[in-house]
Amino acid sequence: MKQQTHRKPMDEREKLRKFRELDDAFAEALRELDDPATQARIPVGSPVASPPADEEGKAARQQRFEQRLQALMQEYHQPAEQVVHLVQLLQQQGRIA
Repeated sequence: MKQQTHRKPMDEREKLRKFRELDDAFAEALRELDDPATQARIPVGSPVASPPADEEGKAARQQRFEQRLQALMQEYHQPAEQVVHLVQLLQQQGRIA
């Protein structure tokens, strides 16, 4: 006969604590990806590794970016003109290069 374990439901404080832990871990992972020192430690075959800096790598990266951008535009029903305006605004605000 199987023994059943009854889990006590998490209270709101516990849920909030777990969420903060997850959020902190995610933020730390993003900081590590942005840090040039950690880029050297990411394995080359890893999906988060930077593509090669040669022209083929730049072209492939550009193509992936354009495909992802098109998919997002379709998903959120945004015309190209609005996306261009948004990118220009982000550049003016110094949010992107």
